[in-house]
Amino acid sequence: MKKVIFMLLPLLVLAVSCEKKSDKNESENKSLDKISKLVPLKEKVLTAEQQKALTPDLVIKSLKDGNKRYMNNDLTLRDHSALVRDASEGQYPKAVILSCLDSRIPVEDVFDKGIGDLFVGRVAGNFVNEDLLGSMEFGCKVSGAKLILVLGHESCGAIKSAIDDVKLGNITAMLSKIKPAIAKSQDFAGDKTVKNDDFVEYVAKNNVLQTITDIKSRSPILKEMEDKGEIKIIGAYYDLHSGEVIFL
Repeated sequence: MKKVIFMLLPLLVLAVSCEKKSDKNESENKSLDKISKLVPLKEKVLTAEQQKALTPDLVIKSLKDGNKRYMNNDLTLRDHSALVRDASEGQYPKAVILSCLDSRIPVEDVFDKGIGDLFVGRVAGNFVNEDLLGSMEFGCKVSGAKLILVLGHESCGAIKSAIDDVKLGNITAMLSKIKPAIAKSQDFAGDKTVKNDDFVEYVAKNNVLQTITDIKSRSPILKEMEDKGEIKIIGAYYDLHSGEVIFL
């Protein structure tokens, strides 16, 4: 009997070994499946035909959907190296975004967009001057973007500095562009200082609306495009705490 058990022992060891190996292979296959899902997508940059088929409302929906993914930490994985090469032949972005200089607002990520999707202009306080207006005209009239979005944000340093009437080098002239929004905000009921977050937010949102007014009044090209329904010019406000873009 002992002899039989001794002879069968190697077979038992082999069987256990094979079972463990099978379990290991199954585990490895599951790991490979997970890894395969993390491989960056090789997205294609927008073509002229695809851009032409877009409407301003479709672009707005795309931005809203992208912002939801951003808030849920579900950004689209992208093969940026491939996108760079694909975009080298030309660009057909969906929208022009005018953002503040603030480093806490990664514009493409905020809307879950990649290379070739957006024209992005930045200036502290997200106001317009002739350089930004010219850039917007290029983005829409020449390059076919369907939307201009002015993006203000919570706790904006430029807004606070304008409220405090800061005087410092070229900053003084820059902040003067925000003063019309402060004048528009004098109907605010409450403390009108930077210590009141609600007042700062009120001014920031009025500044977005003032910028939209300035774009339409100072660029006949963009105003005409909007009147024809070729583009829309809208505003939004970014919440630093949640990452939500609130469309105004």
